[in-house]
Amino acid sequence: MIEWEVGTHALRVTDVDNAELVVVGDDLGVDGGGSDVPRPVDETVAATASELRFPHAVVYAFSLDSDERYELEDAGGTISLSSGEYVVDVDTDIKTYLRFSGPARIERSAGFDSIVVSFPTRTPIQLGFRSRHELPAATITVPDSPEAVAEALTHLSSSQKTTGPNRTYPTLRGHPPLFEPGESLEIPDHVRGETPNSGVELLVPPTYESLLVTAPLAYYLQATVRTLPDAGIAHEPESPRLRLPAVGVDRRLEPMPELERDVERLLRKTFFLDCLVRNAGPYGTKLAATSLLDALELDPTTLYEASPQRRLSTYLEVPYAAVEHRLPDWHLSTYLEPGYDRLETIPFLLDRLSMIYTPRTSELDGKELVERSLEDFYRGDTDPSVDGRASTGQVASVDIVKPELRNGRVHGWLADGVPIDVFKCASEAYQNRLEYVERTSDSISVQVVLNDPEMSGEHDSVAEIYRQRSEVLPMHVTVEESLRTADLARTFEASHDFIHYIGHCETDGLRCSDGYLSTSSLDRCNAQTFFLNACGSFFEGQTLIEKGSVAGAVTFTKVLNDHAVKVGSTFAKLLVHGFSIERAMCLARRRIMMGKDYAVVGDGTHSLIQGEHRLPTTVTIEELEDTDDQFLVTFDCYSTEATGAYYFPHTTDNEYAYLCGRESSFTLSRSELACVLEETEASVIYDGDVYWSEELSTRFDS
Repeated sequence: MIEWEVGTHALRVTDVDNAELVVVGDDLGVDGGGSDVPRPVDETVAATASELRFPHAVVYAFSLDSDERYELEDAGGTISLSSGEYVVDVDTDIKTYLRFSGPARIERSAGFDSIVVSFPTRTPIQLGFRSRHELPAATITVPDSPEAVAEALTHLSSSQKTTGPNRTYPTLRGHPPLFEPGESLEIPDHVRGETPNSGVELLVPPTYESLLVTAPLAYYLQATVRTLPDAGIAHEPESPRLRLPAVGVDRRLEPMPELERDVERLLRKTFFLDCLVRNAGPYGTKLAATSLLDALELDPTTLYEASPQRRLSTYLEVPYAAVEHRLPDWHLSTYLEPGYDRLETIPFLLDRLSMIYTPRTSELDGKELVERSLEDFYRGDTDPSVDGRASTGQVASVDIVKPELRNGRVHGWLADGVPIDVFKCASEAYQNRLEYVERTSDSISVQVVLNDPEMSGEHDSVAEIYRQRSEVLPMHVTVEESLRTADLARTFEASHDFIHYIGHCETDGLRCSDGYLSTSSLDRCNAQTFFLNACGSFFEGQTLIEKGSVAGAVTFTKVLNDHAVKVGSTFAKLLVHGFSIERAMCLARRRIMMGKDYAVVGDGTHSLIQGEHRLPTTVTIEELEDTDDQFLVTFDCYSTEATGAYYFPHTTDNEYAYLCGRESSFTLSRSELACVLEETEASVIYDGDVYWSEELSTRFDS
């Protein structure tokens, strides 16, 4: 999975996902394969050097002689390690670990574009590398049979790299094997060999509805899935069961539809407790919620070392009510119409560790749509008289329905209908995503298209945002105006990472200077992501997904020009700072009164900016009443691609980490707040609007 080769003063490491890492050292010597790196790795290399340089990354250092843990700050930070044994975690595109005997110094380069690890003299170093495994390593052929599907689900956990609590770390859960339809069940030998034997069994009725709903739980528990006997028409089938034969546990689960609730509670509770217990291991950090284990009388060291069955049986004894109030919000829920034809999407959903629910909807009247928009509205000064973005032509209308949403921060819809408050996904989006993971490029290609000169306000704003970000990231920005239909077609058919279209959309397509471009006329869309900031662009965006894109932002109906400028500029800034398409749109559309007119199609969990491995953060600032210099500051950090990760709010007195999905709040003075904003790259909600942290830091620095 990992290959490496030695060059001049450099070690080049690659993996099967086409990820690449170059480790540079002027006096670097490589002695061959290494050993003894106390972390899960795919390959080790023994080396000697006085200095090593890595790409820009998040860096942690762990003492093997004590419980000390160090984090390299974003700007101007340095870690000085005294004599002792250490493991350094460098979070690059290929996960990297260094084991050595100190002393050592870790710092960011003068331009903050690389990490430098230096030693007083040439020092022996063990380098460990682990692939993030973003591409599936195999394909399982599955016939139209619930029994065969059950066995196939069993082997999806072959992508996980451990059976212990550390599987909560996203880097230890690789992409599951793909499913493809076929006449007989075919499971590659290496997949069978890598499937963990956890001793956990999940027995479910032989229906696709039950199998798909329980798939996330089966995948995380690494359970052997089997179907129960079908009792026939005259009798109800047996209830689902969770069995741990080695410890004598046989837990009955409720049948559908209550099975959805049981799966949700079991998965959330087990995952959360694993996150706390994992801190007894070598990755341990000081989580704010760890004290809950004492209250529950659970010994983390014993549980960390226990077998999967023993650990799970202990968790089952903990009442859900005892932990419910401490659980982070679940990051993602997907609503899937059960059936054999949806089977191919399951590995992609489990790669994001999504809950899976059956879809239920009701009608949504116009008044309720307005009310939902106003609930999310941050600004009250919008002028409804501003000219609309729509032309005099006919705008395509979308019949929106109200979904019955269950637990989740983000919701995806893989079923009929167009619901509000979800991203409307398609099976093609997941397959398209794989193609872009496999592609390699030295820079991100951004194309801004202005097809109406009256909308130059948004054009100027977003173009400047992309250009500013290109000073930090390898990003190539091109701006085009008044494109003809043939030129716009070539733009979508060319290889771009993001296309930001500003203009009009009518029933005939996207308006150009010589007519209209219907995206259905494209042979292929090679734009990875897009934003069609034009009235009623939903159907054109859906077609772009079918033609090859991964995800994009669209509108349901007519939108005001002033609103479009606000949404477009905010969306652009969030997108280029690593926010997923759905989360960027959720924040951006809350700036305007009718934000629910905007939506996402395709895989809304997809991020344009890959490889930085920083978790998108939103900070909410509230001025405390009856105080002149105190603010309530709330951090909200989560990512659908990094479930189980944690974050450190960089405040003066904080010493705890928080699980992603769990907000953390602090009371800060004006000067402390200014310092936080200066050191944190985050979107900020303050005084009824959305800002970027650097924009606000000077406002409080007084």
